[in-house]
Amino acid sequence: MVTLQQIEDAQQRIGEAVYRSPCPRSEQFKELTDCATLNCKMENLQRTGAFKERGALNKLLTLSPDERARGVIAASAGNHAQGLAYHAGRQGVNTTIVMPERTPLIKVTRTRAYGARVVLHGANFDEAYAEALRIQDKENRVFVHPFNDPLIIAGQGTIGLELLEQCPYMDMVVVPIGGGGLISGVACALKETNPRIKVIGVQASAIASMKVSMDAGKVVELPAGTTIADGISVKRPGDYTFEMIRRYVDDIVTVDEEEIANAILLLLEREKSVVEGAGAVGLAALINGKIPSARGRKVVMLLSGGNIDVNLVSRIIERGLVKDGRLVRLVVRMPDRPGMLARLTAEIAQAGANVVEIYHNRAFSKAGLGEVAVEVTLETRGRGHIEELMGGLGQKGWQVSEET
Repeated sequence: MVTLQQIEDAQQRIGEAVYRSPCPRSEQFKELTDCATLNCKMENLQRTGAFKERGALNKLLTLSPDERARGVIAASAGNHAQGLAYHAGRQGVNTTIVMPERTPLIKVTRTRAYGARVVLHGANFDEAYAEALRIQDKENRVFVHPFNDPLIIAGQGTIGLELLEQCPYMDMVVVPIGGGGLISGVACALKETNPRIKVIGVQASAIASMKVSMDAGKVVELPAGTTIADGISVKRPGDYTFEMIRRYVDDIVTVDEEEIANAILLLLEREKSVVEGAGAVGLAALINGKIPSARGRKVVMLLSGGNIDVNLVSRIIERGLVKDGRLVRLVVRMPDRPGMLARLTAEIAQAGANVVEIYHNRAFSKAGLGEVAVEVTLETRGRGHIEELMGGLGQKGWQVSEET
């Protein structure tokens, strides 16, 4: 078991080399979650975009001269890779990182930019991990585990010490869980200092290995799962972290993919913060009522990382706009006569909607002879505006339906 003293030692060892991330109050999300106060620990603002560099640096600073000369190796979905590569590069330690083949390009590119050799292997973290062990044995490198290592856990626990200073009156902390290194360190720091603080973990329901393990009373390995929270997609939690979570964590809840995507969009739109799926699960749990005990309490949620692929952000934004009714696709069946398309676009413009895309379909539609089906994608002000627009088009004698 990692101790509070080890976490305090890690804080002294790391010093000013890791950014002391802010923990501002969020008025926007306080209202959505019914918390008395809600603060966001902004680990997405770290130099490498995530909390992982805390544990990585703590581990590197304890290596012997012989170990430093041999170089280090790690398996990572991206954030541990960047944290280790960045600080190892600053200290002149040769680094190899094995990453899953589907790791977002931004994480691969940045890891290479920090000077590490990147090996892409496997469909998930566990397959990358197996390959990293093989390379470690072949090249005699020092393995730096992303979560199942006391020095890594102690480094992540420095967040808990910062929270005790930044939010001394907090009642609850909501923390993402993958392999469990982050929540193990944070929970130890908090509980050993103030046992009344509740620590709640959040996992993606697509691969909730730690929750399943806790329910089973032993470490359980799940089949591989796919989630947009790739940073916490771990089939088998750590042995160290399992025991610490069993001792210090009060509860673990799960959130689904739609809830995570919506939380990413809300953070971007309302808090002006870029947060990856793994970092957004805490907000997803709070706004969807997964933690009812948070109501009326002083809560802190950890935004653990911000390394998200811009292509994924684009898809999330589009889906969010559709869900909110600010982007809609209508199919309008109307007479196939000259000038009818111009009349349609004029009616849309008069109603205050903006045409994004339009498709004039004759051959491949269910419209009858002498009719045409026009598919039009529009920007609108919301559901009420869509209903008003459809009603107005219907009054022209045209059949209007919404594609979902």
